[in-house]
Amino acid sequence: MEKKIHEGRNVKRFREMLGIKQDALAYELGDDWNQKKISILETKETIDVPLLQQISAALKIPVEAFQNFDEEQAMNIIANTFGDYAFNCGTMNVHPIDKILQLHEEKIALYERMMKEKDEMMAELKKLIPAK
Repeated sequence: MEKKIHEGRNVKRFREMLGIKQDALAYELGDDWNQKKISILETKETIDVPLLQQISAALKIPVEAFQNFDEEQAMNIIANTFGDYAFNCGTMNVHPIDKILQLHEEKIALYERMMKEKDEMMAELKKLIPAK
C-alpha cells in the first residue's frame, strides 16, 4: 500500500525550516492570503499544483519537495544510516556539535582577519591624511 504524502504538512515543515512565519508566506502569496488561510492550507493533504507552484516560488523550494517528501521515510533513512547522532563525512564520523563548534571557530577566525585588515587599512589612510 502506497502511503499518501501530506502536501500541506510538507509546506509547513519547509516553511518552518526556513524560519518563515505564516504571515510572511501569506504576504508573498498576495492580497487574497492571510495567516489563517495559510494555517488552513497547511492542514490539506493535497494542494492544487498552481498553488504549489506559487508557494514553491515564494519559499524557493521545488514543487516536487512538497509532493514527495515523506518524513517517516526520511527518518528511517537517517536512523539506518547515521547512528549515535553522528553523520558520515567521507570516511570519518563527525558529531553535529563538533561540526557546529568548528564552524563557529571558522567564523571567529574570519572576523579576526577582517578586523586586522580594517586596522591595517585605517593605518594606511591615516598616513595619507595630512596632519593639522
